[in-house]
Amino acid sequence: MTLPPQYFDEMYAGDGDPWGFADRWYERRKRALTVALLPDDRYATGYEPGCSIGLLTRDLAGRCGRLLATDVAPAAVSAATRQTADLPNVRVEVARLPGDWPTRTFELVVLSEVGYYFDRADARLVAARATASAGTLVAVHWRHPVEDYLCGGDEVHALLGEAAAGAGLTRLVHHLEDDLVADVWARDARSVAARTGLR
Repeated sequence: MTLPPQYFDEMYAGDGDPWGFADRWYERRKRALTVALLPDDRYATGYEPGCSIGLLTRDLAGRCGRLLATDVAPAAVSAATRQTADLPNVRVEVARLPGDWPTRTFELVVLSEVGYYFDRADARLVAARATASAGTLVAVHWRHPVEDYLCGGDEVHALLGEAAAGAGLTRLVHHLEDDLVADVWARDARSVAARTGLR
């Protein structure tokens, strides 16, 4: 079964930053990598589900005209709201996926470390909704097994890849390390150089 909200409530009750997003070099590097993979300089609208305490949200806000960030845990939403309080283009809300996936489309959707908390049926549904609503979809996930995770990072990206192909998105980037996998799919199949007039 998809992990319930109580799982995340308990994580944040024990530690305001349970995954060490603020302190670990691995996490800081991963945020920088995620932002560097974006094929366009600016996006009118963006969506970041599973925003946690809002550190990646801050980075994405600089690239988006309007950014919606959501998390299932009210404690995370409160922290992300404080983290982005000076950014008027950011809205942070509580949402439980896949049921609360927004009905509108976004130029950018970023799935960072969220896919493996869903069972396979819900992971497929999230993949379908993400690829249907995104002009550009960026996904980054940990590859090592974790006891609580219902899907591995590689499996999450395989499901996203299948959904992206069905939704007419082209994979622009596939970045693989021992620790993480990162992919970018987009409706615009042009390279960054082509987008910016370099070729």
